[in-house]
Amino acid sequence: MAPDTVSLRYFLVLAQELNFTRAAARIGIAQPALSARMRRLEAELGTALLVRNTRSVVLTTAGAALAESAPPALAALDRAWDTARSAAAGELGTLRIGYSLSAGAETAPALVDRLIRGNSGLEVGAVPMATPEISPAVADGRIDAGITRGEQPGRGVRRFLLRRARIGVQLAQHHPLAEHPEIEIADAAAYPLRLPDRAANPVIHDQLSALFRDTRPHPRFHTPAVSFDMSQRDLRDGVTLAPAGEAAATAQPAGLTWRPLRGAPSLTFHLVLPREQSPLHRRIRAVAKTLAHELHWLPD
Repeated sequence: MAPDTVSLRYFLVLAQELNFTRAAARIGIAQPALSARMRRLEAELGTALLVRNTRSVVLTTAGAALAESAPPALAALDRAWDTARSAAAGELGTLRIGYSLSAGAETAPALVDRLIRGNSGLEVGAVPMATPEISPAVADGRIDAGITRGEQPGRGVRRFLLRRARIGVQLAQHHPLAEHPEIEIADAAAYPLRLPDRAANPVIHDQLSALFRDTRPHPRFHTPAVSFDMSQRDLRDGVTLAPAGEAAATAQPAGLTWRPLRGAPSLTFHLVLPREQSPLHRRIRAVAKTLAHELHWLPD
């Protein structure tokens, strides 16, 4: 049976001091208590570790061997305890995140960066996914967490509000409405409106189209031929508008701009986690909550 680590650590202090009085003072215990600990340690090992007299302490051959071999063993044990504590705190492991393409401009990179920088024991991988597939993938364990635009339906998951973003429109810089700091919904409805394909994100498609439900005449909606065209070619005609969240303003192609829609409700981004959560999931939630507060993603 291995000796208790407390006695072993006390022995190492005594091996350095070679004096019971100084070793006891350094440890912070009474000298008789230290002597009793050393006798028990020797009894457990079945051999003498120290030669004592009234004036000095000398290590035996066994004692010298233990003084040399114990420090790396204790260091390894300390690392094992630290590893266990890190795992219990959700600071260790592999984390797979799936995110909506629209969350890739700013929200997902910020969260992934914070997870990596603040948790060196985490291996984080994030991949874009079709939004309707994210909640089912979290529920069945294919990914550990998701970031979706809009509160997506799905069983077996919990959703946490991560961010609110203003709704506006992307448009060409030479568009007649670009001169306004804010655009009225009715004014935007007078132009062709490009909406994301409903199959890609029904929740957001319906939310954006609902903005113009009461405008007359009804606006002309269309979906792009290329579902994710980084160049935004169809907006360069100076006529078409694309309703979008304010994150679009951070990654504008040359020649385009973004303006908020006056009175429009906010778009939301959600962190999706399994209903039954591990320490790793609770860690993600804590980091996301702190990040949202620091970056003012959820204004009061």
